[in-house]
Order: sequence, then C-alpha cells, then structure tokens
Amino acid sequence: MPPMPDSKSTVLTDRFGRVVNYLRLSVTDRCDFRCVYCMAEDMVFVPRQQLLTLEELAFVGQAFVELGVSRIRLTGGEPLVRRNLMSLVHSLGKLAGLDELLLTTNGARLESVAGELVNAGIKRINISLDSLQPLRFATITRTGELHRVLSGIAAAKRAGIERVKINAVIMRGQNDDEIIALLDFALEHGLDISFIEEMPLGVTSRSDRQRELVSSQEIRARISSFYPLMASAETSPGPSRYYRIPGSSSRIGFISANTHNFCESCNRVRVTCEGQLLLCLGNEHSVDLRAVIRAHPGDMDVLKTAIVAAMAIKPERHHFYDPDRPQVVRFMNATGG
Repeated sequence: MPPMPDSKSTVLTDRFGRVVNYLRLSVTDRCDFRCVYCMAEDMVFVPRQQLLTLEELAFVGQAFVELGVSRIRLTGGEPLVRRNLMSLVHSLGKLAGLDELLLTTNGARLESVAGELVNAGIKRINISLDSLQPLRFATITRTGELHRVLSGIAAAKRAGIERVKINAVIMRGQNDDEIIALLDFALEHGLDISFIEEMPLGVTSRSDRQRELVSSQEIRARISSFYPLMASAETSPGPSRYYRIPGSSSRIGFISANTHNFCESCNRVRVTCEGQLLLCLGNEHSVDLRAVIRAHPGDMDVLKTAIVAAMAIKPERHHFYDPDRPQVVRFMNATGG
C-alpha cells in the first residue's frame, strides 16, 4: 500500500486528476417507498448484521474528512428509517473540516425530525418528488402518500434548512406532463428543483427504460415555452447544471447522466450501507471498507490508506445504455442515492 499521506491536505485524487471532495454515505438500503425506478416491488434487503454500525459509519466519515472531503451527504434507501440515525448526524456534524452535511430523503418522515436535523448540522436537504397528483404519486412510489411528503417539505422550510431541493425523475408517459406543475410548485414555495434523467440501475418490471427516457434538453425546451431560462454559473456538490428564472430565488437544475454525462468533473464517491466504497455510480469498481474496518478495529491510518489506494481504480466514466457493455444490476437503493 502507498505511504500514509498528510491528512491536512486534499489527497483523494484519481488517475485522471479529478479531486474527490464529496462523499455520499448510505446508512441503509431499506425504504418505506418502492419507487419504480429505484427498486423492485419485492425487495430482499441486506441482513442487518451486514450493515455498518452507526459507529463504523461515523468512523468512515471521519476518515474521508481527514483526507480532504468537505461535504458528506447521507443517503439510503431512506436514511430516516435507520434507527438512532440522529446520533450519527450529530457525530458527523461535529467533524472539523466538514463544510456541509447534507441529506437526501423521500420526505415522508421529515416533519417530525426537521428541527433536530437543523440542530445537528444538516444545512441542505434533497427531497424526491415525482408527482403532485396523489394517485399517480402512489403508483410511482407504490407505497407513498403525497400529503406526508408535502408536510415534510413545509417542515424543512419552517425549521430553517438553508436550501430545500426537489429531485424529480421524469419518465415519458408517467409524469412528463407534470414538468411545469413541478416547477411551478418549486417557484411558489421558494424551493430548488432538479429534473433527473432516469439512470438504468437494477432490473425492474418496466420493459423499456430507454424509450421512457426524457432528456434534459427536452425538459428545458418544454420549460422554455413557459419561462425564460438563463444559464447559471452556480454549482453544487452534485452534478446538476443550474438555470435561473428572472425574479425567482429558485435554482432549476438538470442531471443528465445519460445524454450529457458529467464524468469529466466527477468529484464523488459512495459508500454503501454494507461498507462497499463505490468509485462510480455506473460501474462496479469497489473496495470493501467493512472488511478493512473489522480486520483493523479503530485503526484510522489503515482505513485511510485503503481509501487513498482505491482512487487508482476509479473509472474514467460510466456507459449507461451502451449495448456493448454490461449494465449495472444493483438497484439505486443499494447504491446509496
């Protein structure tokens, strides 16, 4: 293994010169929804004994921050279903050198914990919202109740979350007729919104994801027939390319993993709830950090050395919908947001 680097400098640089400063840390693969693009209806989840403990998750977070990571996003599954999650949030929120602690959630459990999340250090929250029609929302999520998510969004705003963003996966024939309605909702409530091209992860019951794909270009064209869109130089830790509408505080983002991949500027890695360090959303390159942690309990240097060494296998790009390459079979809930 390479020598242990200076923990005070940014050291997570891959072989393509990209600096990794953003960790998406999954706390569970479980979720109280079964969104059609995220998982199968009858899921088999990771046995609880195979999950990283909350203490191990905090240890991983600390290692990444000491290696220069400045942003951590807690993901799932649905992170708010993880028992005693707040103890982890408080631990991570105290890490010196961590600029932002973020959360992605479906919003259904947010109303009762929004205030505590703010107190623990959560500054920004992404909330999945693919439809404003209750019956359609229930169809897409299979188990979700729209009113609970809307209440969660309102609670996050009241609690003082700095920025609340809606993530909307747009699918042709399912919710592409709600693009303007979702945007209007965001504008009315002072929310950011990102429109997401569906990523082909896992094998679902839907027969033709590529046919249902609605490109960011098409979404922008539809919006432009209602509102003037101005490209913005603003960035966020994630891959959204942002636009603004004159007179609005909302940012309108587009995540174009299929039609305009953002791999050349990728600054992210993921750690799954089982402790697999995934170097790319659309590839299977990974390192088993759980094995490292449990073989060397409490040894921060060994863990950091394994993380640094893993940068050598971070691939240049993904290849979604490439017929000549195998497609990723893990579901998004197992990937970590």
